[in-house]
Formats: sequence, structure tokens, C-alpha cells
Amino acid sequence: MRIGVIGTGRIGTIHAKTLSRNRDVGSLILTDVDPARAQELALRLGETAAPGVDEIFKWGVDAVVITTATSAHAELIGRAARSGLPVFCEKPIALDLPGTLHAIGEVEAAGTILQMGFQRRFDAGYTGARNAVLAGRLGRLHTVRTVTSDQVPPAPGWLRLSGGLYRDALIHDFDALRWVTGHEVVEVYAAGSDAGPPMFQEAGDVDTGAALLTLDDGTLATATATRLNGAGYDVRMELAGERDQIVVGLDDRTPIASTEPTGPPAADKPWSGFLERFGPAYEAELAAFVEVVLGRRPNPCDGREALQALRIAEACEVSRRERRQVALAEIPGRAESAFR
Repeated sequence: MRIGVIGTGRIGTIHAKTLSRNRDVGSLILTDVDPARAQELALRLGETAAPGVDEIFKWGVDAVVITTATSAHAELIGRAARSGLPVFCEKPIALDLPGTLHAIGEVEAAGTILQMGFQRRFDAGYTGARNAVLAGRLGRLHTVRTVTSDQVPPAPGWLRLSGGLYRDALIHDFDALRWVTGHEVVEVYAAGSDAGPPMFQEAGDVDTGAALLTLDDGTLATATATRLNGAGYDVRMELAGERDQIVVGLDDRTPIASTEPTGPPAADKPWSGFLERFGPAYEAELAAFVEVVLGRRPNPCDGREALQALRIAEACEVSRRERRQVALAEIPGRAESAFR
């Protein structure tokens, strides 16, 4: 199998290294807006660099992995679909609903594959939580709490292109919430704070956000996120039911300290970022993509799944801006079950 990797930045480099080690992948063609960066990575991996995106399609590949800037995702997804090629794309499809729906439409019209990069679906902790819910271990689920906290804020230039805290960071929590619980969000109320560094206000974004989400079975969920968590990178999900309570992301590297006399000590080496925390999950999602392309397993996260997470993020943005509850029915796009 020959795979084209479009984008060799931080996550593109990780994905290219992972694919180059996969025994079912014969070779890679790498390209980037910075040709020298793609060439340097290709030399390190013993792969081929292409001068541009056109060559990826002209030289012939069996699948495409897209890790470019978000603004290029939708167009590249459409181009791959028209070429009949399976695609793995980092989230999101686009920063707006029209662009997302158009790209999904092209994939569905072509009958090709689009797998989205929501790596938490491949994390051992989130998988364990989903299995516990499916098995009925918690009984009736009544409360879910999610946390996503970055230790270091992004660069100001990138921040303006990110789509904002809800679309860029919390969208992972929204996808995980649907996937783990098997229920849809029907209503949100969101708020945000830009009291941190001026760059957030200048970008029209917030550095800290919170949302109260109501699921279709009445379960209440809270989702919080911040770009300024000095203690370390912290991603957790707590699920409480009438029979039991469990947590994802609580281990000896969780950057949280107890004030109780007998509580656990602070982590000696707290998580520093998402690439470190979710390294195995990133590898697993690429291995799954190869298996999907080879016809060995169904698509674990298609474009419609990504659309639903974006719809929740859009509802939160409307809620934050207009300071009101927002029903998901107000947001375009059709909801589908997270369980298959």
C-alpha cells in the first residue's frame, strides 16, 4: 500500500513515522507547503517527498492522510473523494457547517472512505469507559464531567486560525461524550472567559470555557477547557451512575494535587501535552485506518460522526455569544447514533 501524507508539521510527522512502521504500508509520499520540511522528513524515514499536492495524486497512491492547516481540509477531502481515494483527516473537516456538509457530500457521492482523527476513541481509558457504560456497570448514568486543560497556550498566529476553544479543543470532549455514552446532546448552555493574555481577546476567542450539556436521556454533562493550566496537560472524563462511578485520565501523571492529609501526592512528571498523553491512541487510529482501507474493519469515525461534534461546538459558540440556552435542533445537520 502506498499512502500520501499531506502536511508534515507536528502531527503530520507523528503520523508519517507511525505509517512508515506499519507492515501493511509499503511506502509513503510526503508533501508540505514547506517543501524543504517534507524533504527532510522523507530523508529521515527513507520515503519519497513530492514538491506539491498535485504530485500526490499524479504519482498514484492508495490512500491519503491529511494533516494540513484546517483551512485546506475540506478541499483536499473533496479532491481525494473525486479521485476515489480513502482519506484519513485530522479534525475538523472544516471550521464551518457549510464547508463540512459539502465535503461529506462529496465523500458520500463518490462512495469513498473518510475517517476522522478523534484519537480519544482509541485511548485505553475512554475505551474502558465506553465498555463500562455498554455493560451497564454504572446503572442509570446521571452525570458526566469532562476536562481538557492545555499547559501552554498556542501561538497567537495559530490561535486566529483555530476556530476557537469550542471548535478546536472541546470538540474532542463532545465527540467522546457521544461515543462513550451512546447518547446525543440536545441542549447546551456555554460561557467563556477572555481574562487571560490579550491575544485571546484579539483573536475573538476565550482562554477558558465551560458548557452544560443535556443528553437525550436526561443525563447532565459539564465540559470545561482552558489554555492556561500551569500544572500540566489534564484531560479527564468522570461518569457517575446510580450503581458506580468511574474516571478516565486519572493516573500517576495527572497534574492535580490533593489537599487531603491522606490524599495522593502531586505527579512527579505530569503530562506536558496531547502528543505525549495520547501517543498510543494516535498510533492505534492510524493502524485502524490501514485496516479500513484493506477492508478488514468498518470505519470507526466517519464524517457524519465528526459533523455531530462540530454541531455541538457550534451550539456552544451561539450560546456563549448570545448568552442563552441553545437547542441542537437549531443547528443544521442530522444527528446519528454514536453506537453502531
